[in-house]
Amino acid sequence: MQSKKRKTPANLPMDSSPETLPAITSLSPPVVSFLNSTFPPTHNLNLSESTNLVTELDTHCSELTHHLTDLTRRLDASLLSYASSSHRISDAFHHVHRQLQDLKSKSSSFASASDGEAEDMAVDELPALAKEVARVATVRNYAETALKLDSLVGDIEDAVTSVMNRNLKKQSTRQHSEEIRVNAINSLKSVDDILASVTREHPQWVRIVSAADHRVDRALAILRPQAIADYRALLVSIGWPPPLSTLSSSNTERRTVEESNPLSAMPGELKQKYCENFLALCSLQELQRKRKSRQLEGYNHNTSMYQPLWGIEELVNPLSLASLHHFQKWVDKPEYIFALVYKNTRDYIDSVDGLLQPLVDEAMLTGYSCREEWISGMVTSLSTYLAKEIFPAYVSRLDEETTVEVRPQGRMSWLHLVDLMIAFDKKIQALAALSGIFDSEEYSLLQRMSSLSVFCDRPDWLDLWAQIELDNILEKLKPEMEDERNWTTKTRGAVLFPGSDVYKSPVASSVVLQHVSSVIDRCRSIPSVFLRSRFVRLVGAPIIQTFLNCLLTKCQEAEGLTALADDDAVARVMTAVNSAHHLESILVEWCDDIIFVEMGLADDNESGNGFGESSLSTGVTEGNENGVLDEEITRLEEFRKEWIDKMTNVVLRGFDAQIRDYIKNKKQWQEMIEEGWTVTRSFVVALDFLQGKISRLEEGLNNMDFITVWRSLASGIDRLIFNGILMSNTKFYSGGVERFGGDMDVLYGVFRSWCLRPEGFFPRVSEGLKLLKLEENTLQELFIQGEGWMKHHGIRHMSIAEAEKIARCRIFK
Repeated sequence: MQSKKRKTPANLPMDSSPETLPAITSLSPPVVSFLNSTFPPTHNLNLSESTNLVTELDTHCSELTHHLTDLTRRLDASLLSYASSSHRISDAFHHVHRQLQDLKSKSSSFASASDGEAEDMAVDELPALAKEVARVATVRNYAETALKLDSLVGDIEDAVTSVMNRNLKKQSTRQHSEEIRVNAINSLKSVDDILASVTREHPQWVRIVSAADHRVDRALAILRPQAIADYRALLVSIGWPPPLSTLSSSNTERRTVEESNPLSAMPGELKQKYCENFLALCSLQELQRKRKSRQLEGYNHNTSMYQPLWGIEELVNPLSLASLHHFQKWVDKPEYIFALVYKNTRDYIDSVDGLLQPLVDEAMLTGYSCREEWISGMVTSLSTYLAKEIFPAYVSRLDEETTVEVRPQGRMSWLHLVDLMIAFDKKIQALAALSGIFDSEEYSLLQRMSSLSVFCDRPDWLDLWAQIELDNILEKLKPEMEDERNWTTKTRGAVLFPGSDVYKSPVASSVVLQHVSSVIDRCRSIPSVFLRSRFVRLVGAPIIQTFLNCLLTKCQEAEGLTALADDDAVARVMTAVNSAHHLESILVEWCDDIIFVEMGLADDNESGNGFGESSLSTGVTEGNENGVLDEEITRLEEFRKEWIDKMTNVVLRGFDAQIRDYIKNKKQWQEMIEEGWTVTRSFVVALDFLQGKISRLEEGLNNMDFITVWRSLASGIDRLIFNGILMSNTKFYSGGVERFGGDMDVLYGVFRSWCLRPEGFFPRVSEGLKLLKLEENTLQELFIQGEGWMKHHGIRHMSIAEAEKIARCRIFK
């Protein structure tokens, strides 16, 4: 083939040498596809067309460069407008700008290079370009988020400015103002949604969140007061608060109140405006609640998220102010104050609940009940007035009343006020329970619905109330304790506490239990578990201690007169023991009640001991006594045990005196018993004494304590006979063993009335008698086998030395 000389294009240098094209196998598939589409196989290669292609590529690259330059300029303008709030955006932009300039220069060189070189360069640069594109996308996302937030916050600030201008010029219509407020709330919701998304997906974007929150907080600081001011103006326009009516509760009066209720009597257009305004206020509150929750997310905070419902609060405040004029006239007649507050609460609760609860639900303001909010608002206003006006006046009266004649009047006024508060709280809680969702165990809600929450803020007033309550009860209790008729089991028409018959307790113990029960009933109304516990400790515990001191005095008087040798003295001690056991059993039963378990756990928590899930399920904390009255129960138990032991010792001393000759007569164990007798005569006298004492104890003591007494007596007699006879080196012949066995059978018979196997309560005497009855050969094995022999024959309550001593005293001749 002959080579033809080709004409050099005009736009190519004359001295340019032809370049070798790369092998087709070295080209990437996209390049091959591009070349195939540009130069079809049937198309002849034309250098002019190639030149045109280079020109087109150069033009396209120039347009791309121009587009990138324009995009850079627009990004510059947008990001610089936000540079004051985020320096990171500015730094990132300059970096991207430099990268884009580099890309521009590379594009220029790509346009001036040949097609193959340009494709190779693009392939080599792809990873770096991909990384840069990802970085640009992140910056773009950040910039778009910043711009969107700036636009929305700007709309909010414009709305706030419009509201402020409206207040200054007083020219815009209310409808226009409502539209501005609704748009601002919608923008606020959008901003909060974006910030919540940024906080969740990009936690490192702290500055943009902080800057937006700062601007939104400034807008809310203006928007919320203005919304509340508009709401107040609307309330005035509908005639709220209504005029206060009389305290009558007749049906006619109730119909009159319902007819004059502005919430029920609003015309259609005004009602629609009110509902829109209330709904906007609820939406604003829900927005603020969500913002606070988002800002505190991730922190171990104990801050309560609850806030009173703003719309209900604005209904309560003017009504409370209207009532204040009457309250000031009724300082000495507090029952009128409570009656008026309850009447206002009851008269408007249905209209508040029926009209406003659907709006609260529509605003998605979760966790709020209009019925409960209305009640808690009215009660809170009452508690505030009591704390500021009533209680300080009553405290000052107590401080001024120094004479004995005048001071009781101040105490009675105080107790009367507390009685009114307790009765008011019960009626209020019954009113709240009509909704069917009131939880009386939720203490935060209970505190808002209780006038006794005054004591939660002033524990010193609780201490003063406890002291007055205690003085009043002790004053009533003193004559009851001094009346000897109350120390008998005869009722004389008195109301006995449950368990009095079982414990054979006198009327006095029922009187004390009734007073303690009244203290516990009164403490149930206190809306704080820790303060309940404190009140019981300050009032209930001293009452129990006073009664215990009275019991101790009576027992000591009986002991001092006759050393409990007289039956009347023992009867007094038994009465005291029965009273203590009755009181102790009732207190133990109360401590199983949930209110005492909660008070015990609250005390542990307050003292820093803490408690876990196991404590909540079992009601106790490991290693700690959690009963509020544990100390008093322990003292009652110790008192009871002490005087049971004293009565037992008195009987044992008397039995010891009766049996002394019987024990000293060692010769009788070497002789047969007298003919016609199955028991030793001197032993019969001692047993008669013992049986008489035990019978009187059984008659006077309660069953539980009597069981303790006869078992203690059995143990003492067992010890007395074992040491006095079996351990005194007394020689036992066969006749003596028979005599001793017959005496012990009679002794066991005395106790057989209270158990089936009385010999089990005389273990050492029974085992000693068992040794004496053994055959000589069997008994001699004891000295050889020792402890193994004793186990084989069931001797468990004496030592080997004691057994061998008894064995040596057995005479078989």
